[in-house]
Amino acid sequence: MDCNLAVCQTNPTLGNLSANLEMHVAAVDAARDSGAQIALFCELSLTGYFLKDQTAELALTVDTPFFAPLLERSHGISIAFGFAERARDGRLYNSVAFVEDGRVLHVHRKVHLVSYGMFDEGRDFGAGAGFTAFKSRFGHFGILICEDFWHLPGPYLYFLQGVDAMLVPSASPARGVSELDRDESGAARLRSGTVWQRLLEARALLTQTYIVHANRVGWEDGIGFGGQSSAVDPFGRELGRLPPIESGRLAVRLDTGATRRARVQTPLRRDEKVWLLREELARLEREGLVS
Repeated sequence: MDCNLAVCQTNPTLGNLSANLEMHVAAVDAARDSGAQIALFCELSLTGYFLKDQTAELALTVDTPFFAPLLERSHGISIAFGFAERARDGRLYNSVAFVEDGRVLHVHRKVHLVSYGMFDEGRDFGAGAGFTAFKSRFGHFGILICEDFWHLPGPYLYFLQGVDAMLVPSASPARGVSELDRDESGAARLRSGTVWQRLLEARALLTQTYIVHANRVGWEDGIGFGGQSSAVDPFGRELGRLPPIESGRLAVRLDTGATRRARVQTPLRRDEKVWLLREELARLEREGLVS
């Protein structure tokens, strides 16, 4: 895995598939022209986030001709984008597709639907049922959609599968607008972005894996999205970050050498006792502590 990745921090138009597709095409073309080999978009980047009663109307099957412009471009650059998916059985999912060489290579369905605070994703979407890594011509990847990243199972399962990088599209609201943090360079950072960055760095350090976060910007239903997309290397070091509120593109280099050095220096995967976890989970289930 040695490749250039572009994080596309965009502002989707709620419910406007055509406008959002045009935005994707323009962003993909610009990323490709800048030397990127993978373009990563945010959660539900083709539809917007607060879909509510529009969900069923805007949901697409993975074989839809609507994806044709992106599939055509995927011969030159691989693309990960978010959409509302209609499965063959009619159920709807909050999904991310990874397209490459003219085909849909992998689809991840969001497992941990958010049902607290301002969120009620379970109203419109079914929950995904797994975390399966996949192999691209640029590396071995795992996808986590926003809330998936906050729960332990997804990152841990990808760690066990030995992925080169975790791709994390999100639609995370801006919080702490009146209290902007400042980083070492004096640049502004939303308080919500600070929390995300701590989590990204901790997960990367513990899994010794590149983690790339693509968060959206803009407003929907009176809610602002914070941006501050970023990337972290296998040592837990930030590689780059986009500013809050504004659209933009972040160029990231993913390097096999850094991953190898991190895993040789501290061989966490080699020494992981998966059997112990399996036995302890079985014990907790017998005791009625988990189900």
